[in-house]
Amino acid sequence: MNRMTDPPVHVTGGVDTHADVHVAAAVCSASHRLLGTAEFETTPAGYVQLLAWLLRFGLLDAVGIEGTGSYGAGLARFLAAEGVRLVEVDRPDRAARRLQGKSDPVDAEAAARAVLSGRAKGTPKSRDGIIEAIRVLQIVYRSAVRDRTAATNRFQALVVSAPADIRADLQQQPPQQRIERARRWRDRDGDDTAARATRQALRELARRIHLLDEQATRIEVELDVLTEQAAPGLRDLVGVGVHTAARLLVAVGDNPERIHSEAAFAHLCGVAPIRASSGKTHRHRLNRGGDRSANHALWRIVMVRRLYDERTRAYVARRTAEGLSDREITRCLKRYVAREVHRALTRPLPLAPRGAELRRLRKQAGLPMRLVAEPFDITVQRLSRIERGITRDPDLQTRIHAWLTETNTTHMAA
Repeated sequence: MNRMTDPPVHVTGGVDTHADVHVAAAVCSASHRLLGTAEFETTPAGYVQLLAWLLRFGLLDAVGIEGTGSYGAGLARFLAAEGVRLVEVDRPDRAARRLQGKSDPVDAEAAARAVLSGRAKGTPKSRDGIIEAIRVLQIVYRSAVRDRTAATNRFQALVVSAPADIRADLQQQPPQQRIERARRWRDRDGDDTAARATRQALRELARRIHLLDEQATRIEVELDVLTEQAAPGLRDLVGVGVHTAARLLVAVGDNPERIHSEAAFAHLCGVAPIRASSGKTHRHRLNRGGDRSANHALWRIVMVRRLYDERTRAYVARRTAEGLSDREITRCLKRYVAREVHRALTRPLPLAPRGAELRRLRKQAGLPMRLVAEPFDITVQRLSRIERGITRDPDLQTRIHAWLTETNTTHMAA
């Protein structure tokens, strides 16, 4: 047969990623025969060489990559930009490693074969958009909050064991003012060595707490803007704040289309029951896997709704009367919230009017806050928080907007 008329070879690639070197393997998609393995540096030039090496064998169907969220993130971004279909591959299971041994070429080949067999079929997060910005800022925010808490605990412990005059000076102040007072201290000439060192230690801790508090506040403002920009419909849901929205968005990634259904999203968040049937026994068990950070975000939303959302409170009362335990009710609610979140991410509803718009309409009508709050049976304080964007209640905001619009129309007609 003429070689020019031979059908092109289809190739599936696999990559075992590391900090300095990536190991790639090429496997024939039709015969599953290993075509070769090679090492490439983890640099932009190395990524180009890796792709060119795979294309030498034929048409590239897909590339399975281990560690797309860590060592393989840069390579995954490069290949995605080149239009290569990527598949996220978990590390080989221990049984396979006991049989085949462990080496980088073996792991790279296993990644390619996992794609061919269908065992690996997840689409990796793209990590190149606004959600990636949210993810990295979240890391810094959590670190700042954790370090601030640790420094505050150390500060309080030092106050307890401090010399009597230092302890008396601080303990008569409220906790937050203690830190501010200690931050502005200066050395005193009359202090002995221990007192001088204690005063210095408390001052340094107070300055660290202040710095971390400013950092956390600054990043929280940025996260508020980014989550609002990324998913305004998600932020409109009852009980969804800055940090719960950030956790859920990071779990989904910049390419939410990779979550192909609402059930898949529930499974990702660990709120979809798993079948555990055998023989004549038919039952389900809890899903203790999934993204635990997203699972925690759903739990926080449920806790807020149980306090402030009338629909949720009515549901809890009904299910309690049916004999369900508090934990069972919470699990059901987390599943329902996952459905709402997925809908908000994939099929955004019309956004509720923002607080600034409500304030503009109220001032246009010349109405004080009291006259707007009374028809809706809410306090002036709550209306103020809604107008300033601190509190969200999409249903209430929509009703207030309609009422103010009608009021303005009536005044103009008169």
